Amino acid sequence: MTDDRPQYGEYATPEQQRAAAGLPPAPPPAPAVQPAPADAVRQLPARPAHPLDRVITAALLGFGLVNVLTSVAGFMDLATTMNTTLQVLGLEGEFTNFQSAKVWGAVAAVAMIVGYAATLWFAFRRLRAGRRAWWVPLVGFVITMALVSACVAVPMFGDPAFTQGLLTPPAG
Repeated sequence: MTDDRPQYGEYATPEQQRAAAGLPPAPPPAPAVQPAPADAVRQLPARPAHPLDRVITAALLGFGLVNVLTSVAGFMDLATTMNTTLQVLGLEGEFTNFQSAKVWGAVAAVAMIVGYAATLWFAFRRLRAGRRAWWVPLVGFVITMALVSACVAVPMFGDPAFTQGLLTPPAG
């Protein structure tokens, strides 16, 4: 048989227990520190970027926009652009890989537009955060043009006139 009666101090509050033991009152508990939410850490207040950085970034982005606008039409008619390239290079023959040029020209145009849009977005994010952004259009250009060049290379190297012209040494 167990004794279910409360023992000494079992129902007493911590303050009553301290007073009964002859101890001074406990200091008030320190306020609990709430960790900042993850979103609050990421959303730092925007600070202005360096004025010269803004000018250089805007100029490079403007130059990139002109490049995109003037290049997309040539990619949409890639067969004509390839014929012109053959003539400029002084290679014999005519471009005949029309179907591949149509598909890969459209892919190259989309890659150029998406690459520019991504570059623009990333540059503006850096500017709004007050970070240097002049390098973003340059890196965006290099990456975008590597993708676009790969797209253009597919129909170019799949065309007999181009491959024959590149493999045959010029007549001397």
